[in-house]
Amino acid sequence: MVRLEDLKPGSTGTIHRLSCGRKLRRRLMNMGVVTGTPFEVERVAPLGDPVELKLKDFHLTLRNKEAGDIWVKVDDEL
Repeated sequence: MVRLEDLKPGSTGTIHRLSCGRKLRRRLMNMGVVTGTPFEVERVAPLGDPVELKLKDFHLTLRNKEAGDIWVKVDDEL
């Protein structure tokens, strides 16, 4: 498991755990960021903050502080 903020563009995987506060957790879950959701890191800003994800049928941009509270399982590259 790694934190979402540590991934590079093009990385794919699934959401494993949300370790953020109650308000942020509820908001992310309402947007579909739940355990088992597949995602792809679309891009990262030049200074590393924010990060843009593609999950389900939409793009989600998160600050590094928020992305650091999301633990993910990265797909193995063949």
